[in-house]
Amino acid sequence: MSEDWECVVVGGGAAGLSAALVLGRARRRTLLVDAGEQSNSAASAIGGLLGHDGRAPAELYAAGRRELAAYPNVRYREGQVVSGAAVDDGFLLDLDNGEQVAARRVLLATGMQYCPPDLPGLAALWGTSVFQCPFCHGWEMRDKRLATLAAGEEAVHSALMLRGWSDDVVLLTDGAAELDADARRRLQAANVAIDERRVVELISQDGALTAIAFADGDRLLRDGLLVEAPLRQRSPLAEKLGAACADSGLSADTVSVDALHRTSAPGVFAAGDLCAEQPYVAGAIAAGSQTAMIVVQSLLADEFALPYPPEAD
Repeated sequence: MSEDWECVVVGGGAAGLSAALVLGRARRRTLLVDAGEQSNSAASAIGGLLGHDGRAPAELYAAGRRELAAYPNVRYREGQVVSGAAVDDGFLLDLDNGEQVAARRVLLATGMQYCPPDLPGLAALWGTSVFQCPFCHGWEMRDKRLATLAAGEEAVHSALMLRGWSDDVVLLTDGAAELDADARRRLQAANVAIDERRVVELISQDGALTAIAFADGDRLLRDGLLVEAPLRQRSPLAEKLGAACADSGLSADTVSVDALHRTSAPGVFAAGDLCAEQPYVAGAIAAGSQTAMIVVQSLLADEFALPYPPEAD
């Protein structure tokens, strides 16, 4: 027999915890299912989040779970929602432990998986001295020897962005096609050096980047490296529930939502990185809160004919 919930929130990161908190305060029977795969878990600290600047991600999420415990109508459960289908009056969702739960609404907050380059030595440095977002990590890397590894116009953009945090920036093209004259002019004007050799390995010591190794055997001393890291859906649940995805530039499978965070599948909402054009913790928290408010209004529309916008096409 399945359990019945008014809303099942899938994902216990910043967006999911924020959504569950608002749903709990609205006295809605809410189940939060968390696989524990938050994308910023590798980072030592969260940068730029008001009230929590420099706090470890795990500490933020633990604090969020403790807050949820104050609301008897919210239950937190570790695990994954592996599949689901629309049924009369809602959805049936299958958990990885074999259980099945019923929900009137589903709020997807499963996040995204970052896909940095497959480069020897990178994995151990990811989220610390190798990073994807200068706004998240730039302060910690300020005034250090930095490099960016990227291609095309994105390479120029990344290098010029880094100049806001350091005067010592090198653009690594990794043997890609030559930069055009305009790109070289802009980089030279910003005092950004260009190294076009192929990168083969990242060298570290005591958990921190120390040098970048090239195919010719030479090394470039660096303290931090900004890389391109495309995003992809961590969970296939959105597709299984019939929610459309689109290419957002950062990801080829960003979940499409309207202004009210509704997906193309009626009754399925989404918040956070899986549908954001620019993923970051503060934005995910805000999106989770906003989406939960819309979910509550949609439930009240069913119950009391509360005026509510039509479902997304």
